[in-house]
Amino acid sequence: MKIANSKVTAERLVRDALEKAKHFDDYHIFTFIDEEGAIKKAKEIDAKIARGEKVGRLAGVPYALKDNFLSPRGETTASAHILEGFTSPITATAVEKLEAEGAIMIGRTNLDAFAHGSSTENSYYGPTLNAFDKKRVAGGSSGGSAVAVALDIVEFATGTDTGGSIRQPASFNGVYGLKPTYGCISRYGVVAMASSTDCIGFFTKSSDDMELLMSVASGQDPKDLTTLADYYNDSENKKAKKVGIIKDFDNDSVDKEIREALKKKCELLKSKGYEIVELEMPALKYALAAYYIIVPAEVASNLSRYDGVRYGFRSEKSGDLDKLYANTRDEGFMSENKRRIMIGNFVLSSGFYDAYFLKAAKARTLIVKEYEKAFKKVDYLLTPVSPNPAFLLGEKVNDPIAMYLEDMMSVSLNLAGIPGLAIPAGMNKNGLPLGLQLVGPRRSDKSLIEFSKELI
Repeated sequence: MKIANSKVTAERLVRDALEKAKHFDDYHIFTFIDEEGAIKKAKEIDAKIARGEKVGRLAGVPYALKDNFLSPRGETTASAHILEGFTSPITATAVEKLEAEGAIMIGRTNLDAFAHGSSTENSYYGPTLNAFDKKRVAGGSSGGSAVAVALDIVEFATGTDTGGSIRQPASFNGVYGLKPTYGCISRYGVVAMASSTDCIGFFTKSSDDMELLMSVASGQDPKDLTTLADYYNDSENKKAKKVGIIKDFDNDSVDKEIREALKKKCELLKSKGYEIVELEMPALKYALAAYYIIVPAEVASNLSRYDGVRYGFRSEKSGDLDKLYANTRDEGFMSENKRRIMIGNFVLSSGFYDAYFLKAAKARTLIVKEYEKAFKKVDYLLTPVSPNPAFLLGEKVNDPIAMYLEDMMSVSLNLAGIPGLAIPAGMNKNGLPLGLQLVGPRRSDKSLIEFSKELI
């Protein structure tokens, strides 16, 4: 990671990043660029360095902020029409920690509205394009952040991962993407999607950069009671011996070249003395169904606050209060937002709670136990992130089931609260990146990142 010093100024780093952002404007990565604010902060850091004052571990490092992190700099819209015009009075804890160490936000990145999606096609501002093929999706929901790093505009970018929203776009764009253990990084000041599965993470170009960011951002936050005590900086790297692969994921539903990439990485690990263990994890087949019951239920609850009265967009159509609510939500939400609200309210309704939500919660417990059993046999798991490389724009946008199936290998980690690191695993014959994910038990984030270096 390029850190500002007496030889490389923060202003130079920031101006280079801003220039690249303009050059790649047609990829539709950013929803907001803060050129004036970024350069001002860079000059302040350079002045400190010139005076011989101490600067942070991320001094002058340009980064991109997914546009569901609250910050007074620019509007926080979560790429949703209903939040258009909203400027936050507070700053997310993760942002405060990064900027306290000298990182400089150059702009906000595009995402599926409210992070509902797997392609960034559900953004009110239009889709972000894949870094390697403009005809293909960037992945989602953190597509803008992934592409900003893949095109070397910024050194790192923030993301949120509710069911694969960091790992899948990282895989589609050939960069590293981490979903930490649930509660490792504070969610305070981040627009909520599903509170029991949301995780804050990063996109980087190397595992070393990921280690640095995690050491900065992790830790307990009194503003977020779901955060854990800072185990990351206190933990030690364990010596791994066994790596598991999941037999259930090795079938024709997974792209042949992704399966070949997995086999190559397994052979690499064997050559370094690691034992590869094939595991059967039958409970994981319930993960996608459980996820798309639990998460829409939480989405419906979290989105109930957007009514056109307190902040953000308000419909101009006349009518009484009920019509104001209805018109605002109808005009302000994307179709995928509405779909999840309707599913969520349905599974939580009095006649269907036991039939759907309660069963999904029980399935979630089975998934947690399945992973606990697996990690008694192996140290880590190595799996595909997604069954396919990046697909064509528009290919699945009108087929929600096909889009949801893109998450079949990623959602179980969020349900279980365990960490997963997407790593680049080569290219396919069409020049598209292939990605795999390393999975570890809860609180193994540090050793998981360290172990990823064995796969290079």
